[in-house]
Amino acid sequence: MSKLRDFVTRDHRYVLLGTSVVAFLGMLLSSSPRPELSFLAHAFTVELVMYYVLAAWLVLCAVALLFKLTHWHNYAESSPLTKPAVARALRVGSYVIWAITAVLLVDRWVMGLASAWQVAAAAEKMPDDMLAQVLYMFQQGRDTYITGIVTTIELAVFGTLIAFFLALLLVFVRIMQVDRSDNDCVRFFKKVGVWFAKVYSTVVRGTPMLVQGVIIYYAGFAFVSSFGLSVTDTNAIWSRFVAGLVVVSLNSTAYMMEVLRGGIESVDKGQMEAARSLGLSQWQAMVRVVFPQGIKFAIPGLSNELVINIKDSSVLSVIGVFDLAFAASTVAGIYWKQLNAYLVAAVFYLIMTAVASWLLGKFAKRFNVKAETMGSTSDQPVKVEE
Repeated sequence: MSKLRDFVTRDHRYVLLGTSVVAFLGMLLSSSPRPELSFLAHAFTVELVMYYVLAAWLVLCAVALLFKLTHWHNYAESSPLTKPAVARALRVGSYVIWAITAVLLVDRWVMGLASAWQVAAAAEKMPDDMLAQVLYMFQQGRDTYITGIVTTIELAVFGTLIAFFLALLLVFVRIMQVDRSDNDCVRFFKKVGVWFAKVYSTVVRGTPMLVQGVIIYYAGFAFVSSFGLSVTDTNAIWSRFVAGLVVVSLNSTAYMMEVLRGGIESVDKGQMEAARSLGLSQWQAMVRVVFPQGIKFAIPGLSNELVINIKDSSVLSVIGVFDLAFAASTVAGIYWKQLNAYLVAAVFYLIMTAVASWLLGKFAKRFNVKAETMGSTSDQPVKVEE
């Protein structure tokens, strides 16, 4: 019985504490100005009752807190709020508070957004309200934003796919070891391959993508134009989009290679030894036995690169790639409203990364692995446990 009372005490405490924050938010929403399309504008009495219900809940929470402070050691036995019937009533009351706050949230924020959209759509010049300004700039520059969004998605998706296959090649080169049966030529190429993979990973992961973009774009432009082509012909071959795709692909290759290496090294070494004892070569054992197991460990980190590329591709606007960041800069230059233009870009970046994270979570769940949070690859491979 005492355990049940303790549980009820903790439960109602959490209900009061959590819902008091919701009630306070609801009171703030009720005190804020009504938007043009507010459906509570003609229901003043209803909103007034809702406001006082929220206020009464806050008073009840304050009384409960005061009683708790004055009866710290015997609160569970002495407080009337811990009785099962009262606890059930408090839970029902918490649902009412949540419902009231949700209604106010829709009335103030959702309808406020709809009102601002209506003002922006009807405006012939820049509105005075900031939210209406943001929506007005999006409406006027939507073609520019859409072009930037499409370019960003193309760079992230195709860059990640290309990087995956390049990383597969490099990681096999990176982890190859010299066998006794290897001749001098094979030993030489294995050592050179391992050295190249290490240097490539160090250089690419040790320099910013912005710097890499500038170097690769202008180096590629100089190389193509060295064949005697005009600037127009050179731009047709070595366009800014192609240069950006190369930058994203080469940058992601280094990180994905280390993620793959971490996944492969997470496989028990006995798997390789067992495969070799059965007569398989080092390459056959890696491809047929170790890699199929290691790729499962690497899936979360590999898929995470797509989310990273969606965000990091924004630095390619420095070389003129017409991505979402460049689109925001273009719109901002027209209206001289930097904050508003980049707020629109931030919303679309958030939407793209959220959708990508959701899809990648579904993909990881299908392979029975745990999706990781967004981040970057560390210098050393991390062993992942199932």
